[in-house]
Amino acid sequence: MTEIQIEFDVPAEMRDGTVLRADVYRPGGAGPWPVLLSRMPYGKQTPLMSIVFDAPAAARRGFMVVIQDTRGRFASEGEWDPWTHEESDGYDTVRWAAALPGSNGSVGMVGGSYFGHTQWMAALSKPPELKAIAPLITWSDPDDGLWTRGGAIELGVTVPWSLLQGADTLMRRHGTDPATLVSSLGGLVQDIDGLSHGGYGELPAGRFPAFARHDLPELGYERSRREPEWARFCTVSGRHDEVDLPTFQLSGWYDIFSQGTLDNFTAMRRADRSATLVMGPWSHISWRHVLGDVNFGFAAHSDFMGMRGRVHDMQLDWFQRTIGDGEPLEPDTGKVLLFVMGVNQWREETEWPLSRAVDKDFHLRADGRLTPEPPAVAEQAEEFVYDPMDPVPTTGGALLMTDEFRPGPLDQRDVEAREDVLVFTTEPLAEDTEVTGRVKAILFAATDGPSTDWVARLCDVDEHGISRNVTDGIVRVREATPGDPAEHVVDLWSTSIVFRAGHRIRVQITSSNFPRWDRNLNTGEPEDTATTARTARQQIFHDPTRPSRIILPVIPA
Repeated sequence: MTEIQIEFDVPAEMRDGTVLRADVYRPGGAGPWPVLLSRMPYGKQTPLMSIVFDAPAAARRGFMVVIQDTRGRFASEGEWDPWTHEESDGYDTVRWAAALPGSNGSVGMVGGSYFGHTQWMAALSKPPELKAIAPLITWSDPDDGLWTRGGAIELGVTVPWSLLQGADTLMRRHGTDPATLVSSLGGLVQDIDGLSHGGYGELPAGRFPAFARHDLPELGYERSRREPEWARFCTVSGRHDEVDLPTFQLSGWYDIFSQGTLDNFTAMRRADRSATLVMGPWSHISWRHVLGDVNFGFAAHSDFMGMRGRVHDMQLDWFQRTIGDGEPLEPDTGKVLLFVMGVNQWREETEWPLSRAVDKDFHLRADGRLTPEPPAVAEQAEEFVYDPMDPVPTTGGALLMTDEFRPGPLDQRDVEAREDVLVFTTEPLAEDTEVTGRVKAILFAATDGPSTDWVARLCDVDEHGISRNVTDGIVRVREATPGDPAEHVVDLWSTSIVFRAGHRIRVQITSSNFPRWDRNLNTGEPEDTATTARTARQQIFHDPTRPSRIILPVIPA
């Protein structure tokens, strides 16, 4: 089956009369066919779609594909109000798509990131025709990776994302006034281009000035604080048991929503739903085999998958079984496919997290040591000065930022040479050590101000002494007692990596990672008004009563 018919800008009327438009791909022949639906704000013909879903391939496989512009975007009517209408519009669109000529009445949903979230919202609204969803690279709790992380604003992704969406907003607003349109788009582009050259540093971070300059929708972070009830439109966490559908979920260890994807998967498994998981060595928009400074081997590429074929085809095989004519999934089935970095191999599992993982403490020690043994006697606290006007620059990690900031594992030598970054390192490992699961750091720390941040980063130091980041996290302390040591937990999210024999495990401790996360100005003022900063004197304790450490989920040999 090779013939495909495409119908452009097919109208769908929502319950309030707003018309949304979709492109419809139909296989050759009379049908009927199961429907694969995607609802996205980026333009239904954007090349970005091909990263997460191959519409022509799906049509050739016998699926009718419907790709819709969400409300207020591109060909669809209405006002762009991010997240607000996706639940109700999702319900109405599923029902409309199921009734299209050629449809067999069964609908699955596909897509990633924002248009992964539109699937969750549609599923929560329970349209009867929706039978399966595949929300890829998608968050669970917006305060754990979308808007904020550990209390700090996800400045690196939210600012450019919001400004980029502003282009269509300005074109719709000034479409009949070419001179104003050119001027407004020029100003927007100037702000986007200037982010890495100081624009990210505009204050206040919690009410970012560029949005007001262009009259664009505010960050979800701001609105959710002002209207807590509105946050439900952006949140899946805590609602998974309302979704009685099989799910296919995919992410990468350096994806901005890696932990959200894992959390969505584990929640669906806890609810006794069929759930499939794929985790590669990828970022949010690159599913290739090279990321950052590391070549993970061609088997890591999403078009190869260790001789399993294209991940797009794996997804279509799954849909063939859930809404097509393939062998139906049993309620308790669902595969887990993990890429283990370091050894650079795919491994099939049946669960996440892995029950055989054993949490092992590695303690921060004097002289920059990192040891399994805790301190037996008092050791002098480590100190550094954190200056928000000279923050630690973002260097690799789970990023989706302007192009100057590459995601993935990068050489950390410049970061580790700074005086405001503490470094703790093991001796060379005698044998391979696999860490697969969620990583966290326990820090006993003090600051001389009313508020500050603590950042922890796990690194792999190779036999040549090159340190590369594996995973990291941040926690914002909003009410610190100056000079008083307190215990803080830093969630570094999850990973899967083998630290090879001869390599060393390293932990960085600091107070900033900018502009990925907004800077704590150390004054205690709210982020939406704070514009003045002070330096902070920081202390990290490691003694028998205050054993700062990182906890690694080690897989027994």
